[in-house]
This record gives sequence, structure tokens and C-alpha cells, in this order.
Amino acid sequence: MGTHMTSDLLLEHILHILDDSKAANIQTLDVRALTTITDTMIICSGTSARHVKAISDHILEGLKEHKKELLGVEGTQDSEWVLVDLGRMVIHIMMPQTRDFYQLEKLWGAG
Repeated sequence: MGTHMTSDLLLEHILHILDDSKAANIQTLDVRALTTITDTMIICSGTSARHVKAISDHILEGLKEHKKELLGVEGTQDSEWVLVDLGRMVIHIMMPQTRDFYQLEKLWGAG
């Protein structure tokens, strides 16, 4: 039960950071029935590469503040698509055209 509480609080914290960072079209997907890689995927958009990078930086700062373990960050070089891996939660921050192209919601929302 303690783990669920932590996951819920972490999700709430991440969603607050995304909202604070003006991330657009925030989607939360429960993917436990589809994969063992992660439990939750959060997908959101930034308005520019700079905005995508700023959102990911804001998330990383928030995680450090709350001493949450980070497994990895990918895509910060060009910032078209930044992936923040927290193990049980994966956050995808994408440019709108990149998001339209890959359609992760369709891929992972199919369950």
C-alpha cells in the first residue's frame, strides 16, 4: 500500500510540474496491462524545442528536490522528444509534430 501512495503522490507532483511548466495536451496512460517495463506513461507537448527542454529541466529539478530516483533522460540534445524514465513512470515530452508522427497514445492506449 505504501508504494501505491508514493506512486500516486509522485504522479500528482509530476502533473503539477507539467501544469506549472505550461505543458500542453497532458495525457496519463496506465499501461500495466500492456507491458512490464513501466506502470504509467505521461505524454505531453511543448510549444518549441526550448519549451520541451525547459519542461524536462523543471521535472528534473522537482525530482531532485523530492529525492526521487531517476533512471535516465534521453533526447535533450535536440529536444524534439525528451524521455524521462522514473522506472514505474515514464514521461514523454514532445514537439507537437513529433507527437503527431509517433502517436504514442494510440500505440499504448490500445489496451
